[in-house]
Amino acid sequence: MRAIEHGTVARLFWHGVQTRAPQVILRQKELGIWRAATWEELGRAAREIGMGLAALGFQPGEVASIQSNTNREWVYADLGILGAGGVSNGIYPTDAAAQAEYLLADSGSVFVFVEDEEQLDKILEVRERLPRLRKIIVFDMDGLRDFDDAQVMSLEALRALGADYDARHAGEWERRLEARRPEDLAILVYTSGTTGKPKGAMISHRNILATIDGYQDAFPQGPRDERMAFLPLCHIAERLGGQYHSILSGAVLNFVENPETVPENVREIAPTIFTAVPRVWEKFYSGVMIRLKESGWLQQRGYGLAIGLGYRVAALKEARKPVPAGLAFAFWLARALVLDNVRKVIGVHRARLCITGAAPISPDLIRWYMALGVEMYEVWGQTESCGAITSNPAGRVKPGSIGPQMVHAQVKLSPENELLARGPSVFMGYLNQPEKTAETLKDGWLHTGDVGKVDAEGYFYITDRMKDIIITAGGKNITPSEFENQLKFSPYITDAVVIGDKRPYLVALVMVDHENVEKYAQDHAIPFTNYASLCRRPEIVALIQDEIDKVNRRFARVEQVKKFRLIETKLTAEDEELTPTMKLKRKLVNEKYRDLIEAMYAERAAA
Repeated sequence: MRAIEHGTVARLFWHGVQTRAPQVILRQKELGIWRAATWEELGRAAREIGMGLAALGFQPGEVASIQSNTNREWVYADLGILGAGGVSNGIYPTDAAAQAEYLLADSGSVFVFVEDEEQLDKILEVRERLPRLRKIIVFDMDGLRDFDDAQVMSLEALRALGADYDARHAGEWERRLEARRPEDLAILVYTSGTTGKPKGAMISHRNILATIDGYQDAFPQGPRDERMAFLPLCHIAERLGGQYHSILSGAVLNFVENPETVPENVREIAPTIFTAVPRVWEKFYSGVMIRLKESGWLQQRGYGLAIGLGYRVAALKEARKPVPAGLAFAFWLARALVLDNVRKVIGVHRARLCITGAAPISPDLIRWYMALGVEMYEVWGQTESCGAITSNPAGRVKPGSIGPQMVHAQVKLSPENELLARGPSVFMGYLNQPEKTAETLKDGWLHTGDVGKVDAEGYFYITDRMKDIIITAGGKNITPSEFENQLKFSPYITDAVVIGDKRPYLVALVMVDHENVEKYAQDHAIPFTNYASLCRRPEIVALIQDEIDKVNRRFARVEQVKKFRLIETKLTAEDEELTPTMKLKRKLVNEKYRDLIEAMYAERAAA
């Protein structure tokens, strides 16, 4: 049965509970032990939360928000809100109190779930300015056992209230499940606020169900599959591609301990389906390259021969040519002796689907994974399209392409080469912002802001964001993402922003990979005291210059970066320069580091 036939996310979820009750749906690590929850347990948790909200006066169509890291309680609350007929909104755990205040006020939230004492403090700081907010529900009461506040209650207490209310109001849960229609608002997903206040993208039940049907067509999965859940659940990628797709397919969701333990957890889980942003795939590659440099001559030689065979096989597959039997056997042997060990080091030795999206990725990095025997599929979409709407098909990957349109969307190029989309997954519009909605949705088409091209086989390619294209003082159009993606292929560079609009040449701001660069400094006896001093060392500047020189050789002179500076602050997801998926915000970086940028041009002019 297709997801769309259930009408709403809540009804799809409850069908899963009724038909898969004893099967495991999620796992979470607690005190070093992976603990599983069945569909029956998930259903009980969501039902008790939904009925607890109902007991507190929550009405169908009202909004409740969740501010928490990615964990099972997030899923419990989300499905409880939807099951009660409500609208669910996510707030990033890295958002400050003022940001949470804006999101709660703009969404009209009447309840908010928070993870722990840290998140609770943010809401308590601003609650006097949120008159519509009725209750704050806390997942983890550690450190709050003696805390007494009439507006605050634990998740445990809400579930107990819900169980009692459910027992006394027979049929209310079932009535709530039928309260919403496919075209009704289901979730709010706020987009980045780099050009003003965040915009609340309104996503309907139909949007979600059409999208996950499309995902299941493109990437079939089932209860035997293991997935990792570690990207923010308030981001469209993990919400749709992880949580809701698993609700449809039954694939098991494994919640990592925290973002820092992802490399360790992926080896423990060995997922069969692995969706990640380019930053993660780049980090895995960097780790392998650093370990390889530390290995002996024999290991390096073995890897070189094995990966060389892998690249030959990958090139034939990319060209859609048959792999000769002799080469196929040699590659099988290379995998058995060498490459499978590399896959195990990463944790993708069982992966049959590796998916990358949310940001551009270097085609060479995709080819490297293909050379390991891991086929990687690049997808493309955005919040307003409810996630991915193009994808490279299985067995027909074109590195550098985002693939042809998926079954649930129609994609085309405008006369200006902007990618446009329409179909049942395209969002309803922006909450409280009709002007922004009118700018984005025109004549039934979503204007994505991405510039691209399409080949004869219908494969689309993103060349850049319309607003990011650089036009130099000499009138040359430059797409900075091409250079940036090649730089990120270096194990010593995490991200970069190329600058040069209306300028005589290109410069770059570079964010180094702290772990790898620090190890390089230690291995070469380069003294430093902290992150900033590490970035100032002339040996490290020379190291990054070498990496830039390598990339420069691949581009025409006008497209080469003439000068660069290292960002001397170690940035995390809590810093405003980074998006929740760890991408540098181009506009904000240009503004915040204006003096550094001007200094580069001044130096060049003086010289």
